[in-house]
Amino acid sequence: MSILDTTIVNVALDTLGRDLHATLASVQWVTTGYLLSLSIVIPLTGWAIERFGAKRLWMTSVLVFLVGSALAGMAWNIQSLILFRVLQGFGGGMIMPVGQTILAQAAGPHRMGRVMSIIGVPMMLGPVLGPVLGGVLVQDISWRWIFYVNIPIGAAALVIAAKVLPRPSVPGHHRLDGVGLALLSPGLAILVYGLSEASSGGGFASGKALAPIVAGLALTAAFVAHSARRGPNALIDVKLFRDVPFSAGAATSFLFGVALFGAMILLPLYYQIVRGEGALATGLLLTPQGVGMALVMPISGRMTDRVGAGKIVPVGLAITLLGTLPYCLVGAHTPYGLLLGALFVRGFGMGFVMMPAMAAAYATLGRDAVPRATTALNIIQRIGGSVGTAFLAVMLERYMKAALPGAAGHAGAGFAALSSIPDAIRQQVAPPLAHAFGKTYWISLVLIAVVYIPGWFLPRRPPEFPPATPGRAVPAGHPEADPVVEMM
Repeated sequence: MSILDTTIVNVALDTLGRDLHATLASVQWVTTGYLLSLSIVIPLTGWAIERFGAKRLWMTSVLVFLVGSALAGMAWNIQSLILFRVLQGFGGGMIMPVGQTILAQAAGPHRMGRVMSIIGVPMMLGPVLGPVLGGVLVQDISWRWIFYVNIPIGAAALVIAAKVLPRPSVPGHHRLDGVGLALLSPGLAILVYGLSEASSGGGFASGKALAPIVAGLALTAAFVAHSARRGPNALIDVKLFRDVPFSAGAATSFLFGVALFGAMILLPLYYQIVRGEGALATGLLLTPQGVGMALVMPISGRMTDRVGAGKIVPVGLAITLLGTLPYCLVGAHTPYGLLLGALFVRGFGMGFVMMPAMAAAYATLGRDAVPRATTALNIIQRIGGSVGTAFLAVMLERYMKAALPGAAGHAGAGFAALSSIPDAIRQQVAPPLAHAFGKTYWISLVLIAVVYIPGWFLPRRPPEFPPATPGRAVPAGHPEADPVVEMM
């Protein structure tokens, strides 16, 4: 639900503006505030797990997320809604990395592929199902239920977690890296904000985008220098990147995130602008990608554990390239059957890339390194997604300007205006606009191909188990360690 909430609100922005008597600029902060609070809190995750324990922190995060959801559903004006969305994001930002840490520590490196495939299903389905669920709730019930829907699911998760999750270990007395927090959390939030402005406010050269991007990069670079001096006591130990499998997995995840999340902004816009589809229909047309990923992830996870990510990821990239190619040639009247089939193939290939790469990143890490490594991976994925979204949105706007001068003078306003043009005019402008989308997808294709570079350094064999000696503790992840996890 925390991932779903990054996209489910998008289809309700117009309704929120009307019901709460707010301008479009104000309503956009309902989404932006949530994303920025996610970015601020994620860097704290590794330290907080070590300080308070994973179970306690996860349940607290879910509770904060639920309180924020309930309050957002009861919001009486746009200011209160933005405030409650920020609170919701503070809880939602830790749910995924803390849960990922719990599963990674339980599984160990030898079952990491299977566990990552489980984690990957909500990560990939959230952005696909968000517009569908949001469209149904806004159209048939009320916009308030896009927040209320979280409450029963989160409440059930808390009850189950209290019974099922392992007892927390005695919390450590780890000192918070205050300097690192003061550099990384604002730096990441400012960078994400700048990239968001670039994708919706006129490109990277605009002052609203360029200034925060430069400031965010400067703060992040200062954090890297600080972390290198502080070492293991830093908020995130950058020396983790000396580990080749971790660096290769992180780089693969980053570059694939650039290509994946960047391309995910293109297809909904194509259906709405070129084909004139509504939000609900567009969401349904995106589901084959999620279905393809969901079907293949359990298979790719087990294969990764058996043969290594280095043999799986190149195959997945080839399949993803094959599924992306039809979109590079897309036209104004391309059959929906071809687009849906290609999207299924694309999702099938993506299932062989993202989670195996993440599993490889943990392959040689000790149990104690997992919390801060997970924090680093989540930050890398968030930045990668923001970079990809901003870059491809800017390129699409540029190609649309060339195809129809003046049609997209302002990115956000231009896209919104083009999606609501009369059908008679749409038939005239659809071919050049479709060509603009095709040219942008060629860039996405190249970005996917670039992922082969870090993918070359992924491990090509599974980690070797140390022999289980009678009378000695079996290491985490060993087949004899935990038969419950082995069932997954």
